[in-house]
Amino acid sequence: MIKKTLLTGIMMMMLFPAAKSQSFGDIYKKSIEENIAIPYSFLREADVMWSKKLWRLIDLREKMNLPLYYPTTTTADGRMSLANILLGEIKSGTINAYDPVNMNVSVTYSDIEKLMGAGIDSTQIQDMSGVFRDTILYAEARTDQIMQLLVLEEWYFDKKHSRMDVRIIGLCPIRVYFNEDMGRMARSMLFWVNFEDFRDTFARHEAYNTFNDAQRISYDDFFLQRRFSSIIYAESNVYDDRQINEYLLGKSALYEAERIKSELMEFEHDLWEF
Repeated sequence: MIKKTLLTGIMMMMLFPAAKSQSFGDIYKKSIEENIAIPYSFLREADVMWSKKLWRLIDLREKMNLPLYYPTTTTADGRMSLANILLGEIKSGTINAYDPVNMNVSVTYSDIEKLMGAGIDSTQIQDMSGVFRDTILYAEARTDQIMQLLVLEEWYFDKKHSRMDVRIIGLCPIRVYFNEDMGRMARSMLFWVNFEDFRDTFARHEAYNTFNDAQRISYDDFFLQRRFSSIIYAESNVYDDRQINEYLLGKSALYEAERIKSELMEFEHDLWEF
């Protein structure tokens, strides 16, 4: 009788396998963790009749860009900020990071931690008896200080499909912090990553949708659908890719960024004749 019951139970398990576990608070199993990035269409050199590289600055504190900044700590359902995703993959060693100045030089996670202010320092602290003792202070890297993102992208006209298109090449997180030595706020570029290397990772992580919790999108969709707000930071030019703020300041720099943006739109418009 026991053998017959055990055999029946095994057959039932084979016919009706147990449902996959889901996160606490979810009423259904989400499939975004199994997603893969949709590959780009094949692009030949002969199909690109025009192209231009642009650098865009994304301020993660802007309302439209908040899904990239929050949550600053991983939530119960596993949702992570863009900075935590990048640093997590680099720390695991699965994806390389490159120097913020020379993109051909690789950097380690330890190098990035130092740029983010992590390290060991010592100071003298007075105890209850009035004696000063040496105390070791441990400073940890704070991902919430990554408040800006530099995006390198290339716009091109594909004559095979008769359309203007864009592909993101790289991402560079920027740390915004208070520099005690200088006595003011400072910015520092941390590292570059190849966007193509991160696409599968971005496709498996959920980005917050302000309007519909049932239609969360992945970080890969967030970038490909251009759901972010940005300002043009630089364009490829004869001056070795100098930044706009190197030759214009204040409102003039903003006007220059808008001029470059308008030129891009006008170029695409002028390609068509009716």
